[in-house]
Amino acid sequence: MFDKRAGAVVADLLAQWEIDHIYGLPGDSINELVEDLRKHQEKIRFIQVRHEEVAALSAAAYAKLTGKIGVCLSIAGPGAIHLLNGLYDAKADGAPVLVFAGQVQSTQVGTDAFQEVNLERMFDDVAVFNKQVQSHEQLPDLVNQAIRTAYAENGVAVLTVPDDLFAEKGKWDQPLTSDVYSRTEPATDPRELKVALQLIQEAKKPVILAGKGALHAKRELKLFAEKIGAPVIATLPAKGVIPDEDPYNLGHVGQIGTKPAYEAMKDTDLLFMIGTSFPYREFLPEKAKAIQVDRLTSRIGKRYPVTAGINGDTKDILDQLLDIVPVNDDRSFLERCQKGMEKWRKDLEIDMEKESDIIMPPHVMAEIQNVLDDDAILSIDVGNVTVWSSRYLKFTNQKMVISSWMATMGCGLPGAIAAKVAYPDKQVIAICGDGGFSMVMHDFVTAVRNGLQMVVVILNNEQLGLIKYEQAEMGHLNYGTENAPVDFAKFADACGGTGYKVKTREEFHTALGKAAEEKKPVILDVMVREEPPLPGKITYQQAVKYSEYLIKKAFEEKSIELPPIQKSLKRIF
Repeated sequence: MFDKRAGAVVADLLAQWEIDHIYGLPGDSINELVEDLRKHQEKIRFIQVRHEEVAALSAAAYAKLTGKIGVCLSIAGPGAIHLLNGLYDAKADGAPVLVFAGQVQSTQVGTDAFQEVNLERMFDDVAVFNKQVQSHEQLPDLVNQAIRTAYAENGVAVLTVPDDLFAEKGKWDQPLTSDVYSRTEPATDPRELKVALQLIQEAKKPVILAGKGALHAKRELKLFAEKIGAPVIATLPAKGVIPDEDPYNLGHVGQIGTKPAYEAMKDTDLLFMIGTSFPYREFLPEKAKAIQVDRLTSRIGKRYPVTAGINGDTKDILDQLLDIVPVNDDRSFLERCQKGMEKWRKDLEIDMEKESDIIMPPHVMAEIQNVLDDDAILSIDVGNVTVWSSRYLKFTNQKMVISSWMATMGCGLPGAIAAKVAYPDKQVIAICGDGGFSMVMHDFVTAVRNGLQMVVVILNNEQLGLIKYEQAEMGHLNYGTENAPVDFAKFADACGGTGYKVKTREEFHTALGKAAEEKKPVILDVMVREEPPLPGKITYQQAVKYSEYLIKKAFEEKSIELPPIQKSLKRIF
């Protein structure tokens, strides 16, 4: 084979792995690779962002949405450092991501050169594969190993490469590794199924907690729930694993959860965890027996003392259980849960239809619901919007992407960018708070530049709303939570997109209709009234601390009138 630049070989390899785009910023210590990407742009699209954090968050979101590896690149030093937040998001949510981190010239490594950072040490905690390339001959094999490891371990693979190595030429006729990854699932032990069967038969009040590992087994999950008479609670990243209005669905559990889900968890005698390693122990049963299904044995029993663990693919295991589990005729527990959920849904409907001169967060969700396509993709930011979106939006076949375990603010816009790149013909809506959006707003111009038609809904209360509530929940007065006002609609226009500023539900309804007709990215700057994102069930300690806050606030403002939240509190005690 004739001499070929190492960077060109890398670009060819990426195409063979069906990688068709990369997020990043060019610069002096990654420009040789960027040059080869320029020559391969018919196969690999380079999406230039304005900040490397957005590159990494977009790569992570792409992986979460598609299951395919997301790829990003940066220069050495500051560029690589900027990647870290998005890479930790990928690590926390189990998303395969490949990173090309540029490094100073190979002859300068170790000399404390300009922008030189020990990137191997820096990436050590976040990566499942982390190598600095020493010679151009290594590049093809290390690329294959990096991608294979990222897929196998659902994590971040980092290649730190002195940029001059991409420009080196060589003959590449004897690769040591291939671009093939074998996806094999562990075989299920029949003894595990036997133990699970006995536990299911003995249970009087079974509850299913379904995670994102069950998203590819929606049909099997519903059939299994029906057969054993168990309500289903979904983790946040698994929203939509069962339609939100399905009679078996109890919503979410935790701070964003519903009262019926909270009560079911406290009352159950068998917790069936499917495709999740739910981290919030305080929202799980105190002493119930438990069965956990997961592909990774390391997750089984990691956060809850399970009685039985089944290692394998969720869909396959549910199929096997459906063959051996008898129908449970006792539906008394299920019906009690369903009655509670019916009341909860009615309360939500009241919230969404409540008359108000100022638009409220539930109003926003109701209007978005009315325009949602059946296969829409929603990118949800972190903050109050997480509560409103997860609680009020009713999914059927829609997809959601979010930073669930790292919970990093600013994930909404990068997630929408990735969603539109992955699914250009689908409706994409980002739902952000003004705090989260302002962290990454510079990359709205990236969406405009790349013609990524999307709608970004900003719930703008000019404050860090969730943090304000967290302070109050601790009994503290608010401090450092007010945001300076920004006219995001004018910002959208300045970027070449379209912006609408709205203050009433009627205005939002009209603007949302116009946004659907736009051929370019749109920002809807919605001035919402502050409303505390109260949990589905308030604990005694939370009530005490919040009361302390209200009293302090009343004295601080020299007022004896407390905020009128009694109605909100009534339904969740």
